[in-house]
Amino acid sequence: MQYIFLSLAKTSTRESHYGAFMSDLSRISDLDLAALLCSRVCHDVISPVGAIANGLELYDDPEMDEETKATALDMIRSSARTAGAKLKFCRIAFGAAGSAGALIDLSEAGEVAKGFVGEEKIRLDWQAPRENRPKQQVKLLLNMLLLAMAGIPRGGVVTVSVNGDYLAVRAAGERAKISEPLAEVLAGTADLNLLDARLVQPYYSKQLATSAGLELSMAMDGDDVLVQAKVVSPAD
Repeated sequence: MQYIFLSLAKTSTRESHYGAFMSDLSRISDLDLAALLCSRVCHDVISPVGAIANGLELYDDPEMDEETKATALDMIRSSARTAGAKLKFCRIAFGAAGSAGALIDLSEAGEVAKGFVGEEKIRLDWQAPRENRPKQQVKLLLNMLLLAMAGIPRGGVVTVSVNGDYLAVRAAGERAKISEPLAEVLAGTADLNLLDARLVQPYYSKQLATSAGLELSMAMDGDDVLVQAKVVSPAD
């Protein structure tokens, strides 16, 4: 099994054409990271918010019959639940989610994750214990969930497990794979000038792993996608 490990090696210094990068080529500026993460959150919630707007437009149309208005209300309710679930997830995965050094209940994070994943294409099997964990570890775990979900675009089952400082998310589904752009970001070989709202998430996951004192990897394990984070001994 071949792993894609995040690169912690120091690189030479240069300046980006756009002034976006700091002296370490493996990092982008805090301003660019904040902007890209905001774009990611907007990308996640724009669809249900747009559906709410469309439903309200239908409901307010005087030419619509009662049956159509009832359908519009159902769409508004469903989209509002979806938007709320996505925002709750993003608040923990990308946001501050409390003060620095705060602890987060893994079971609470699991409920938030289940609401985010839903039940249409992917089934979430949350096996993490009911205990409080450092905020950075929980944020990392939710971002590992996103990485694993990206590996099964046709849907499937995602299993989340936590054992001490070992975090694992396994995705099983038809034609599971790791995309090349995502793999390059995790390996530290991607051109950071090309980071967008989609690829900023694996980049952010790398930074979270480093902050939590863990090493992040993503690999094919048989037909499954396996995302892991663990403490690596000096011998490794």
